[in-house]
Amino acid sequence: MDAHTMSEPPRTADAFGPPAPVLSVSPVTLPSPGRAVDLEVRVSAPVTGSDLPIILLSHGQGYSNNLSSLNGYAPLAGFWAAHGFVVIQPTHLSSKTLSLDTGDPEAPMYWRSRAEDMSRILDRLDAVEAAVPQLSGRLDRGRVAVAGHSMGGHTAGLLLGARLTDPHDGTEVNLADPRIRAGVLLAAPGRGGDALTGFAAENYSFFLTNDFSEMTAPALVVAGDKDASTHLTVRGPDWHADPYVLSPGPKSLLTLFDAEHGLGGISGYDVAETTDENPERVASVQRLTWAYLRSELYPGDPAWQTACDALTAGPDPLGRVESK
Repeated sequence: MDAHTMSEPPRTADAFGPPAPVLSVSPVTLPSPGRAVDLEVRVSAPVTGSDLPIILLSHGQGYSNNLSSLNGYAPLAGFWAAHGFVVIQPTHLSSKTLSLDTGDPEAPMYWRSRAEDMSRILDRLDAVEAAVPQLSGRLDRGRVAVAGHSMGGHTAGLLLGARLTDPHDGTEVNLADPRIRAGVLLAAPGRGGDALTGFAAENYSFFLTNDFSEMTAPALVVAGDKDASTHLTVRGPDWHADPYVLSPGPKSLLTLFDAEHGLGGISGYDVAETTDENPERVASVQRLTWAYLRSELYPGDPAWQTACDALTAGPDPLGRVESK
């Protein structure tokens, strides 16, 4: 196991090259028979470049009315798109912007539908390109990653191979999508069982059987060492490291010092629900996640190692990275 110490990124220069102008189009509506409403997504991409890799970004829940939708996570989506990725963000059925009351047994989190949204997007990339003519012929469909925050991290984990037992019929659920080559889990839920609070076990019963032993795809797990999530777990902040600890390699874990559930403010700029607002921390998440996915999707690319090495200097480390 190797370890790096991460410190504040340099403020005088962007080690990732200058950001490109970004185009962002929303809503792009994908007709979705059998879904409560049609699937709407936001597509963000650099205005130039070809053979662009894809990141599917799954929103969390949170308290706000709009961040848990295609309108959230601008600090991540904008950075990734400005540095060469096409970012596609769905509004999941769990979004407050929809306020659905479908009677679905998986409501209000719609854990299965969330993962299915991402596979549906990959099935419909032709429709996405048709709706955003500036993207025509510019996607690299062989290089796809998934990222998600909080409940979105749970969604990303399922797509990367994590399993659970359906609390309604007892069947094992496998929603892994082999088209997705790597992922980033940000403040994602950990294991179930006795790690959960009574509230979580009762209200989020699908968490009870979280199983990371089959999550074989490469992933970066990002956890804040002050992210106690006391409404969900009795374990404390290390619960959010479970997707790293309990899954097989290759995996990396980025632990952010003094970070709470918002990881400095990744869900939006200046949002009220961020309890640990810290632009430097957000900048580190931007850079480390970009570099990780770049190196995973392009084997031999030194971005990840370079980013870790570059962030070791400085007297006040913001976190640490370890890998297996």
